[in-house]
Amino acid sequence: MPETSVSTTSTDLKGLAGNNFRNGYNCAEAILRAFRDGLQLPLDDETLKIASGFGGGFGHAGCACGALSASIMVLGLMQGRSDSSQNRAPVYAAAQEFHRRFEEKFGATCCRMLNPYPFDTKEHLRNCLKITGGTAELLAGFIAKK
Repeated sequence: MPETSVSTTSTDLKGLAGNNFRNGYNCAEAILRAFRDGLQLPLDDETLKIASGFGGGFGHAGCACGALSASIMVLGLMQGRSDSSQNRAPVYAAAQEFHRRFEEKFGATCCRMLNPYPFDTKEHLRNCLKITGGTAELLAGFIAKK
């Protein structure tokens, strides 16, 4: 993976993501914003809107975890391709490996399996905060090792 010019620790990124979530951003928005800010990724505020519909497993549908989805977006920003002639294998391999690690850590990748509480209840938000912070920490470590 390309190196970033910022020395941000996994604890810093976990904290940024957690603070974003506490400030009202959903899990996907919290992750993407944290890594944009912490690693100085080339995303403006308007572009960050792309993560909004991923919260709650695609808008409360309970499908793929939004924190996981945003993590794959971060990997795409760091390793993705900008034209079709470029090799997609590196980012596919990174996405697949991160997906596997996420599932190992949390036991599932589906929002409704990770967080069985009704959306937006105190229990749901507390659990989602833990998942969001844990995902940021996992992604930071993953990037650092790659």
